[in-house]
Amino acid sequence: LTSHVVMDIRIRAVTMQEALAFAEKRIMEGKPSMIATANAEMIMIAQKDHELARILNGADLVVPDGAGVLWAGEKLGTPFPERVTGADLTTELLKKASAMNWPGVAAKAARKFMEDHGSFSLVGCHDGYFNEEEEKKIIEDIKKSGAKLLFAGLGVPKQEKWLYAHKEELGVLSMGIG
Repeated sequence: LTSHVVMDIRIRAVTMQEALAFAEKRIMEGKPSMIATANAEMIMIAQKDHELARILNGADLVVPDGAGVLWAGEKLGTPFPERVTGADLTTELLKKASAMNWPGVAAKAARKFMEDHGSFSLVGCHDGYFNEEEEKKIIEDIKKSGAKLLFAGLGVPKQEKWLYAHKEELGVLSMGIG
């Protein structure tokens, strides 16, 4: 897959179908992986937050989420094939999780998704407020759950930093969703 660089952040020039194929392949191979959804706001935060920039450039897949990213690709002469929003990618991954019976996702989003698209195996969820001791239990619970797909809604850049720090330990395909 081809990457384009926007303000020192490498973003893959992928379609939604290519992003989904990447995610499915990683899950089927059991490779711990992290997807990031780069929009203009995240790229701007990464200009000052060098840890976030390092994480984005080290993520397994960074998709072009925002219209500003597509605009930048055009202006730089390296257009992206299409916008792959985090919201749409989440929906498509959940549909795939439902069809393939992959466990893992948060309760409220899961209920809404099941209402709209059919059920899947939800193995757990937790709010974003936890201390260091609770964090250890959360990580153990995720590992024991058999989850293949993990969405974290902790806000940028906290979710990317947390997912990246625990990627190998968690052993799942993970993505920050805001």
